[in-house]
Order: sequence, then structure tokens, then C-alpha cells
Amino acid sequence: MLKKTFKWVGIVLACIFSLLIIAYAYIYLSTEARFNKKYSFREDPVTLSTDSAVLSRGAHLVAIKACDDCHGPDLAGKVFIDDPLLGRIVSSNLTSGKGGRPSDYGVADWLKALRHAVNKEGKPLLFMPSHEIVQLSKADIVAILSYLQTIPPVDSDLPTHDIRFLGRILTHFDKVPLLPVDMIDHNMGWPKEVEENVSAAFGKYLVAVCTGCHRENLKGGGPIAPGLPPVADITSTGRAGQMTEEQFMNTLRTGITPEGRTLDPKEMPWPITSKYTETELKAIYAYLKSI
Repeated sequence: MLKKTFKWVGIVLACIFSLLIIAYAYIYLSTEARFNKKYSFREDPVTLSTDSAVLSRGAHLVAIKACDDCHGPDLAGKVFIDDPLLGRIVSSNLTSGKGGRPSDYGVADWLKALRHAVNKEGKPLLFMPSHEIVQLSKADIVAILSYLQTIPPVDSDLPTHDIRFLGRILTHFDKVPLLPVDMIDHNMGWPKEVEENVSAAFGKYLVAVCTGCHRENLKGGGPIAPGLPPVADITSTGRAGQMTEEQFMNTLRTGITPEGRTLDPKEMPWPITSKYTETELKAIYAYLKSI
């Protein structure tokens, strides 16, 4: 009797194992198809600038939009995620150095990358936050692109992406923003210009970059990836909303909360928010207090 029981247990386990293999094979093929799908997007051309004020604005935007956080301090790319279960994600070299953008990489290619999260060939760029960048005005995109033409070439020899077991499962069920191309309204036109002043309207424009972690409603929620902590509510109902303007600005500049707690820069990128101007921080505070 015991032998027969073991036999049936073995059969059941073998069936379960086979089903799991089939399920993962389906997930692998499905995600592979999504990674290699080719898209075709058209953007009206924009004219870049060599004006010093525009270039300065572009440098500031690259700093506060965390471009160097993913692409490295010299924008030459880096391995910014390497997890045995999730996989390896590599940011590209944005310079004209070896391993960087090719000589025929034009403005249209930049626009496809920034506003649609696809590469020169039309394939998806992984983890490229275009769903946030697409909310930037034409003037700000022009400033960023104009500045990127001026950065010095840096040679790099980076490995390729390698999305592993857990990374593919989470991608299949859209639990991680690995394919921003699927998160964008590609028919969206250019957002209208917002006057740069201390106002909730300007603050709303600025916090688009915060939605990647704090969610679209900025109410936070569960971890954005395995191993990370829950994300805070930064609206008027959260802790940030209870701070005074001075406390809020000091926290984003120093990474130290009013209670004396030091924020982990891997979880809350205060070294980036420390680069915001006083006007920008006050505008963000005004907007967060209004929602």
C-alpha cells in the first residue's frame, strides 16, 4: 500500500513539475517576443540649440531627472541591476565613445528613445522611464538633447541584458516596469509649457519623475521590486504632507528627516533631489500639499 502511495505521489509531483516547465516555457517565449517586438513611431523633428542657457537647462534636467543614476556619472552606461533571480539590466552609453551611440544616431532616434522607449531599430528599451519623460515639454526635451550633444565621448565595454527566471515572470504579469513601451500613450502630443515659478502647476509638472516609485496618484504602495521596502505616500495625507515647507526642503536636500532618520539613497534618491532649485522644491511642496 505504501509503495503504491509513493508511486502516485511521484506521478502527481512529476505532473506538477511538467506543468511548471510548460508554464515557464510559455512565459519565456512570451517575454522574449515582447523584448524583440519592433515598433514604428514617428515624431516631428525638433531643432537643437547651442545657446548657453539652453545647455545649462539641459544639464540641470539631466541631473534632476536621474539620468546619471542609471547611466552613470559620465553617462557612459553601467550595470545597474544584477540579481541572480531577476537578471542583469544594463544602461546604454549615451556618449559618442566606443560602445556608445553610433555616428548616424540622429535626433529622431533620441526622440524615439526618450518619448517611446524604443531603440534605433524600434525594439523596446528595458527600464527606460519614458512613461515619465514623455510628460516633459518640447523645450525641456530640446534642452536635454542639446546638452547630450556636448558631453565628452567615453569608451565602454558593457555586457548585454540578461533577464532571468523571476524577472521574466514579473514582466509577464506586468509587476515590474521593465517594458515602459507598453505603459505610454504613444499618440500623446507635447505637453504644454508650464511657467517656472512657485506654484502647484509647476510642482505637478516636476513630480512626474516621482510617479515611477510613488505611483501615479503619489499615494505609494507595495514594493516596486522584490527586496525593496513599501513606497511612502507623499501626498498631503502622508508623512511628507505633514512637514513644514522648510522641513520638506531640508529632507530632500540632506536626506535627513525631521525625526533625524537618514534616508537610504538606494530607496529614496535624495542626492538627486538635493540638486533641485529652491523654486522647484517649493513648487513640489505646494503641489503635494494640494492633493
